Amino acid sequence: MVFSSLLFLFLFLPAVLLLYFASPRRLKNLILFLASLVFYAWGEPVYIVIMLLSTVTDYSFGLLLSRPKLSPKQRKGIVAASVAVNLALLSYFKYADFLISNVNSALGTSIPLTDLALPIGISFYTFQSMSYIIDVYRGKVQAQRNWIDFGTFVALFPQLVAGPIVQYSVVAEQLKQRTITVELFAEGVRRFTVGLAKKVLLANNIGLLWNSVSGQGTDGMPAATAWIGIIAFAFQIYFDFSGYSDMAIGLGHMFGFRFNENFDKPYTAQSITDFWRRWHISLGNWFRDYVYIPLGGNRRGTGLQLRNIVVVWLLTGFWHGANWNFMLWGLYFGIVLILEKLWLLRLLKRCPRWVRHFYALLLILIGWVLFAFDQLTDLGGYLLAMFGASGGPIWDSNTGYLLYTNAALLAALAAASTSLIKLPKRGAAQLACCFVLFVLSVAYLVDATFNPFLYFRF
Repeated sequence: MVFSSLLFLFLFLPAVLLLYFASPRRLKNLILFLASLVFYAWGEPVYIVIMLLSTVTDYSFGLLLSRPKLSPKQRKGIVAASVAVNLALLSYFKYADFLISNVNSALGTSIPLTDLALPIGISFYTFQSMSYIIDVYRGKVQAQRNWIDFGTFVALFPQLVAGPIVQYSVVAEQLKQRTITVELFAEGVRRFTVGLAKKVLLANNIGLLWNSVSGQGTDGMPAATAWIGIIAFAFQIYFDFSGYSDMAIGLGHMFGFRFNENFDKPYTAQSITDFWRRWHISLGNWFRDYVYIPLGGNRRGTGLQLRNIVVVWLLTGFWHGANWNFMLWGLYFGIVLILEKLWLLRLLKRCPRWVRHFYALLLILIGWVLFAFDQLTDLGGYLLAMFGASGGPIWDSNTGYLLYTNAALLAALAAASTSLIKLPKRGAAQLACCFVLFVLSVAYLVDATFNPFLYFRF
């Protein structure tokens, strides 16, 4: 599916760009809206109805909120109804089977599962729609009266599938008017090409290493092999997701949109607090603006602030998937962030930079183990292997083989995670680099059979 969607995008995008630039200003959003529907329908034609239902619902609720002389109680009721509809759609498709499975397990019942496929991108466009209603309620933005413009916001194909999550307030003015310069378009092409290369040349290749390690049984797994494996997963998920975000931001530039950044070299972080300022920034901002601050943030004393952090991180974990390991992952980071806020950050400030960096990477890698394994028994077994408690040696011949055959790739990934590798800023050198990266990426896509997008399932 991923390959066919990317291939369709390569064939589809030039036609959309030509039509977009040939159209008068008043038709540009219509072109984007229709193109987005076609793109989404290519990957998942049935569930386009769900996205359109969400779009129509929140557009209508926005118009209701714009009516004069509504009482505060009526306005709150409209927002509550909108949020309820959005969460009901998300919960039914994403969490119904999780709830049924746990009820069956706890009560010994045999309620049949729905076995529904998860609509692609539903977690992203649902949060975008809710941001619109809440911002209209707060008076931060005016209600959108043009249904095509609102539909363009919800369905915009560059970032529809896997983010970044775009809050309506960020693009409200851009939906009305945007200017595309040669420089912005060129930057969009560069950004898209870099994102594509990160995804298919880096994430896919290191993903093969992770698949090889995680496919082994953990009983007797050497500790060094387990660490190599989780380091591979850490690189895979970063270059997979940040690559897609770069592609989305680049495509947005080509159409005149300026989306906010979603990653800022997260593996250079000096603490977990620092890491979460750099990783999936749009999701962190969404939970901050629409959950943490409304709960009171840090304004009502330390006790309630710590409660708010736990609530936000349990919800963050649950947003990622309907499984207990995601809840455990969210709770894990919530606890670490609380410890940092209470005293650990003050201690870290007195430590050398390399100690802070090592501390952050160690806890991040442990967190990725919680994220990577759906089954808690597999998760526990892998953690035991990492810390030498699986009954295996620290190192064996296969560990040496894995390290030897992937050393160059791991070094390139480490460098690309920082600012050590950069494309030329402009001119013929940048154009040549982008051309080479694009050709290599397309060649890899055509030839490879392993091409997952990890965040499609969220």
